[in-house]
Amino acid sequence: MEPFSRSDIILANWRTRPYSSWSFQNASELVPSAVIAGRRILEKAVVDLGALQSLPVEGMDGKPRALETFLEESDSDAFLVMRKGEIVAEWYAGHCNPARPHMVFSISKSITSLIAGNLVAEGRIALADVIADILPASRGSAYGDATFEQLINMSVSLDFEENYLDRTGAFDRYRRAMLWNPDNPVDPAPDLKTFLCTIPRGPYPHGSLHAYHSPNTDVAGILLEIVSGRRFGELLETHLWQPLGALGDVHLTLDKVGNPRASAGLSMTARDLARIGEMMRQGGGGMVPETWVADIWAGGNRETWATGSQAWLLNGGSYRYYWYWTGTGAIAAIGIHGQWLWIDPKTETVIVRLASEPVPVNDDLDHAIIKMLAAVSAA
Repeated sequence: MEPFSRSDIILANWRTRPYSSWSFQNASELVPSAVIAGRRILEKAVVDLGALQSLPVEGMDGKPRALETFLEESDSDAFLVMRKGEIVAEWYAGHCNPARPHMVFSISKSITSLIAGNLVAEGRIALADVIADILPASRGSAYGDATFEQLINMSVSLDFEENYLDRTGAFDRYRRAMLWNPDNPVDPAPDLKTFLCTIPRGPYPHGSLHAYHSPNTDVAGILLEIVSGRRFGELLETHLWQPLGALGDVHLTLDKVGNPRASAGLSMTARDLARIGEMMRQGGGGMVPETWVADIWAGGNRETWATGSQAWLLNGGSYRYYWYWTGTGAIAAIGIHGQWLWIDPKTETVIVRLASEPVPVNDDLDHAIIKMLAAVSAA
């Protein structure tokens, strides 16, 4: 890997290689972050890949190679396999510290859903609630007349492009509002909540198709704070991190006034992420309402998925409450730059893959990873 020093890493480059190999485990040095403490008990020693090391898996070129080679070639940082609740295999790149929280990007959305499920069960928010009734500032924006259910199923109609590499348009302004990109002094970005309430509505009706837009989950995080009267980090600690018995800390990036980046701002260890996966495999584990988890496992509307913005990813898949129903019997949580949580009930397997891939989305690599995850589950 090309050598670099900490002084080389700035907001303009922290999500690019080679710097991301460090910054994805140290985002709190670059973006203001809340820290939710785990139990801070030492983990057991790392388990090696064992027989999985040489498991043949298909690469992007269609040719087989050993699993360990696949992980090395694909800019993986961490890989963990849990079966029946026990860690049976692990692999970490040389630059990756297993004890440091690693950014999980949009897996944060799936975790936000679990907090939402608890607040729905408590009667603090309902699927049918209109967003503007909770967040009046959203009136006149795309969110004004959308429902909470449409928000958490990614079916709100937005005039907004999810362009991760944008440096001049609306997505860059969004990134500047969350403090992930350097601001423009000529056109400074507002805080995140203010920005979200300026996004215009798209040309199609709410609820008519799956349209993946990260701002939806940031709005959801703000709604959860409003209806609970508590900050997002406190909700995460109370409803998930403490009951889970997580050993490591979780970090949450914030904007300049403390709004949470619920859509992508979480960092955690591979082992703690696997514990979330195992909790989902067990139907909520007493931490998330069984009915909410059962709805996730049932999947979402196949028709709106098939005509939506991510149909290329999972043939026959769907989306429900910020979780992917894969069409294989497994569910998944996915984040840009190669973050995966794969839960296969048939083989009682949970797999975590964390990475610092050079580009946010690589279609060919994502399809190879899906095949790899299925092969490891079946091994």
